[in-house]
Amino acid sequence: MNGKFISIEGIEGAGKSTQLAFIQHYLREQGRTVVVTREPGGTELGEQIRTLLLSPSEIPMAVNTELLLMFAARAEHIAQVITPALERGDWVISDRFTDATFAYQGGGRGINQQRIEQIAQWTLSGLQPDVTFLFDLPVEIGQQRVISRNEDIDRFEQEKVDFFQKIRDCYLQRAEDEPERIKVIDATQSIDDIGVQLSRILQTL
Repeated sequence: MNGKFISIEGIEGAGKSTQLAFIQHYLREQGRTVVVTREPGGTELGEQIRTLLLSPSEIPMAVNTELLLMFAARAEHIAQVITPALERGDWVISDRFTDATFAYQGGGRGINQQRIEQIAQWTLSGLQPDVTFLFDLPVEIGQQRVISRNEDIDRFEQEKVDFFQKIRDCYLQRAEDEPERIKVIDATQSIDDIGVQLSRILQTL
C-alpha cells in the first residue's frame, strides 16, 4: 500500500477533533490526498452500529456484545474505506482505531486483552496505523471539558471516573509497549504547542 494510515486516540475531552482538523489541513498543504474517517462508523453500516453503541439506554449492553459490534464495524470500515484509500495512495486519518478497543473494552470493561488480540488478528489481517497520536490528559480535566460542551452525552461519556482512569492507564501502557508507533501528546498544552509537536512527527512520515 502506498498511502499512510494515522489514528488518533484519547479519553473523552482530549481534543481529538481539533487536532484531527489540524493534521488534515497540514497534510493537504503538503499536497496529500486525505481521507478523514472515524470509529465506530466510517461506513453506512458502521454508522448504524455506532448509533447502537453510543445511544444511552436503560438496558445495559453485554460487554461481549459491545466488543463484537466494535469489530464488526471495524471489519466493514477496513474493507470499504481504509484499505481502498491506502491502495490509492491516500493518507487516512481515523478518529480512533483498534487501540480504542483495547483501552475501552479491555481496560474500561475488563475484557481479557488476549481475547481482544485474537479478534484483532482475524479482523485486521496485519493492518496497523503508521503512527498513532495519543492525546493524553488527566481524567478530571477531560470530564470538565465534556461537561463544558453543553451537549448530550453518549453511553460511554456517562461512565464514572474510575472507568476512564482505567482507559487512560491502558492507553499509556500501550504507548509504553509500542513507542515507535504510539506518540503521546500532552493534551493540556496550548493548541499552538501541540501543532508544533504534531508537525515534527508528521514530517518524519
